[in-house]
This record gives sequence, C-alpha cells and structure tokens, in this order.
Amino acid sequence: MMLTLAPQDIEAIVLSLKVATASTLLSLPVGIAVAYVLAFTRFPGRALLEGLVNLPLVLPPVVVGYLLLLLFGKFGALGRLLSFWDLRIIFTLKGAVIASSVVGFPLLVRAIRIGMEGIDQHYLQAARTLGARWWDSIYTIILPLSGRAIIAGMTLMFARSLGEFGATIILAGNIPGVTQTIPLAIYEYTNTPGGDRMALSLCLVSIGLSLIVLLISEASVRSFRKR
Repeated sequence: MMLTLAPQDIEAIVLSLKVATASTLLSLPVGIAVAYVLAFTRFPGRALLEGLVNLPLVLPPVVVGYLLLLLFGKFGALGRLLSFWDLRIIFTLKGAVIASSVVGFPLLVRAIRIGMEGIDQHYLQAARTLGARWWDSIYTIILPLSGRAIIAGMTLMFARSLGEFGATIILAGNIPGVTQTIPLAIYEYTNTPGGDRMALSLCLVSIGLSLIVLLISEASVRSFRKR
C-alpha cells in the first residue's frame, strides 16, 4: 500500500514529536530528582510518594485527563492561578504536553530508579569517606552510572507520549493543527466514512517513529557500555 498523508496528517506528526520531546525533556529533571529520593532516602510518607508517582500507571488515562481538566479548568486551583497571568492550558498544545508528562512520568521515574538502585553502594561509601558531598556524588557517580537507565526512561516516556490519547483528548481536545496528535488523528479517521486508508497510513508512521526511537535508544545504550 502506498503511504498517503494529507497536510493535516503532517501537522499531526509534527505536533506529536513536539509534544513527546517537550514532555520528556521537561519531566527529566523532576524524574531524576524523584527517582533519587525513592532510591536513596528513607522518610515518613515515602510509600505515599511512591504511590502518587505510580498512580497514573493504574488509572485509566481518561480519568487522569478529567482530573487534570478539573485542576486546570476555569474554576480549578491552578486554573485560577494561571488566569492571573492570562495563561490557558485547556485546548492548547501546553495542555497536550502536560497530559503526556503526567501519564508518562511514572515510566521515566521507574526506569531511572531501577538504574540508581543497581549502583554499587561501595562507590557511594568511598565517596563519602573521601569527603564528597551529596551533590558531588550525584554528578560524579550516580548520574554517570545511571546513564543507561536515564536513556531507557526517556525512551519509554517518549514512546508513551507519542501514543498518548485518553488524557490528551480530555484536557487538550482534538483540534487539527493545534492539539491533534497522531493517535487523535487516527481516532478521527476511524470515525470518518472512508477514512480507513488514512488511518492505516498514520498507523504505519507511528510504528516507524517508534522503531526509530528504539534504535536510537539502543545505539545510545551501546555507546554508554563502551565508555
């Protein structure tokens, strides 16, 4: 079958890449910090924090989207606050980025945390013995040794963001050229008479993008192994 893409399909592909890239990069610093806290610290309420971080994994994405809609809506806690700066989240690209960030964040944290927990504690103990402060240990030991886990987490989150549907359509809507990503465009085609061919074309594009992401991730992991 010949791949056929309309101009609005190209826009959907570009928007998907923008959303996935922005959500992954914006979530990365927070994800590393949360993974560090869960991997190396013990404090009251740690189990609650872990539960909150992983909650989007077990909640239906539509539920996550609805909760975000309540939070960022006109009468929501953050919606009222943002209205002072004339910032709108609902039915905007920013809303799509937030929805993808929330849904993919647990995958990012989980992968990085596993990598951090696999670090030999003797390295950290030796650093403390030599007088290294906690931030020195982070930059010279923890982050370099967690490199592969960080790449894996970013890959999982990026791929999850590319396929995000439920939370995005609730918070950002399905507006062509504004918030319509690949999954939303496919959904629209499947509900349009004669749209099966266009839906299949976007499915093939989605598969291709996912394979490219996985290949880039594998190449990056191999480079870390050589180092």
